[in-house]
Formats: sequence, structure tokens, C-alpha cells
Amino acid sequence: MNIYIVIPAHNEEVYINKTLKSLAEQSLLPKKVVVVNDNSSDNTQSIAENYASKYPWISVINSKSSDAHLPGSKIVDAFNKGLESLDTNYDIICKFDADLIFPNNYLEVIANHFETNKKLGMASGFCFIEKDNQWVLENLTNKDHIRGALKAYRKECFNQIGKLKPSMGWDTVDELLAKYHGWEILTDESLKVKHLKPTGQTYNKASKYLQGEAMYKMRYGFWITLISALKLAYKKGSFRLLKDYTSGYFRAKSNKVEYLVSTDEGKFIRQFRWKGIRNKLS
Repeated sequence: MNIYIVIPAHNEEVYINKTLKSLAEQSLLPKKVVVVNDNSSDNTQSIAENYASKYPWISVINSKSSDAHLPGSKIVDAFNKGLESLDTNYDIICKFDADLIFPNNYLEVIANHFETNKKLGMASGFCFIEKDNQWVLENLTNKDHIRGALKAYRKECFNQIGKLKPSMGWDTVDELLAKYHGWEILTDESLKVKHLKPTGQTYNKASKYLQGEAMYKMRYGFWITLISALKLAYKKGSFRLLKDYTSGYFRAKSNKVEYLVSTDEGKFIRQFRWKGIRNKLS
């Protein structure tokens, strides 16, 4: 299968060498990798260009955006710029972060999953972070959720969900829309990816309301938002975040922020979320 990878990168000089090295050592090489140097002020571009000079399937493009490290639109805009630079002769399109180390069979195993299950729309491994000199699961979400750091989509699924939404919550709504359209999602616990920079480590204070705003934009409704916000705040070890998330939801509601999904899609999402909540309580 033809695998294309887009890597948005903003000031990743400490990590990106290890990411590209791990991709260059894959048992199944990607057909194309494009690094989007997103307004970096460090040596990210030169490191990526050094790899591009050695491997013809790696390319580098530049994108100008703000210096603020905000989740959501910034990273999706950079991804889209990379996507626009590629042709469409791919079977799998990946959005990877620039701070990951992949096991050398990662792409081969992912491709095998897509080949053996034609209903599979998205797949990934798991992110592990270093803690007390050990690599442990970065346990921020359910194990059936594909982290935004390492998304892989079948082309047909990717197109059907409308590609990636330039908003906080893009890496949740993509899965919900995939399920709405009948696609399956798989996470493979055997694929342990080292995540060198824990999620949210460099997000600025302006991002604290965006999670709640995203829940509003996915048409969760208040009660699902409250339950989801409580769970996420607990996993992140800060119940102060519960106030931020719920405030973000009500701010978006009062400002009539545009939804990410249609009315029918929102109804499906709420039913799906309530089913998951009931299953956990039973």
C-alpha cells in the first residue's frame, strides 16, 4: 500500500531528527513524507532538509503562521498545506507529530491492518511517555481512541469525513464521523510509539477554553460535555480544568460558534456517546 505522511513541525529541533530517523528505518518505507516547517525559529528546517537531501521520498515546505502553540487550527492548517503539496496516489494518509519514535515495523503492521480489513477507516498504535526512566502509556484517553499525534486514514474514509477540521477537537470528530459513515477504527497495543514531548506541554493559556468549545462544536450537549470534561480533567490531574472546559462550552454557546458537524451527525454523536457512557456504568 502507498503510504503518505505529513508532519507539521513548529520548533522541533530537539525531536524531529529522531522522528525522521525512525521513519527512514521502517521495514515498509512510506512512499512520501512531507515535513511542514510551520514558522519555526530554530533549526527544524535545516534538520528536515538534511534528511530530504538523503531520502528522495522526504520533502520540506514552509508555512507561515503565528508563534503561539495552539491546538487545533494551527496544526491542521499546516497539515493541509503539506497535503496540498502531495498527489493523491496514496492508499493511506498519515498525520504524524514531529516528536515521535516509531518501532521499525510500525508502518508495515498498520498497512497489514488496512489490507486485511476493507472496512477499516483509521488505525494507530499507542503513545508512551518517559516517566521515572520507564516508558509508560500516555493515558489521557480511552484505548479505542486514536491520538492526534499518530493518525492514519484510508483514503476513502479520509475523503468521506471531509478530511481534517481546522479546530480543536479535530482528532475526535474525525473518528466520530468515520463511525457515522460506517468505518471501523483500530488501535494496536503491540505498536508502542515513544512520545518525546507530552501532549499539551507547550500549549499557551489561551488554549484552556478550546476543549470545551470543541465539545460544543461537536454538538455534545451540556451533560455529555460535563461528563467528558470531568473525565479529562481527572486524567490530567487538574480539576481546575473542569471549570475551564465548561466555561469554554458556554462561551461558544453564547457566541453561537459554528458547529463542526451537521444536525444528523450531531444526533449520531450524542447517541454514540451516551451508549458508551451507559456501557461503562453497567
